[in-house]
Amino acid sequence: MFEALAAPRRREILKLVWDGERSAGDIRRAHPDVTFGAISQHLKVLESAGLLTRREEGRFRYYAARRKDLGHLGKWLETMWGEALTDLKRHAESEEKTGRRRRRRERTKP
Repeated sequence: MFEALAAPRRREILKLVWDGERSAGDIRRAHPDVTFGAISQHLKVLESAGLLTRREEGRFRYYAARRKDLGHLGKWLETMWGEALTDLKRHAESEEKTGRRRRRRERTKP
């Protein structure tokens, strides 16, 4: 299971389906820089590791996180994602402040 989560792209996919079921096509569209074949391979690894469930409807496949089955690991993932968002917010705010200071200095230069 941890080996499956070692790849950042797989963690991104798991986060994408964390709150609800998504089709393989939806998952692919959320990662435009990755081929459908690569997404499919990532989904297979996540499913084999017991992190995802798959439902087939006609020619479509739908994936969802197995949140209830993950127990403490699921809670850890949610914490990790929350911390990453907090870090991103801090970084963005810092960049915004730096940009404002830079613009002020540029306006005051002779």
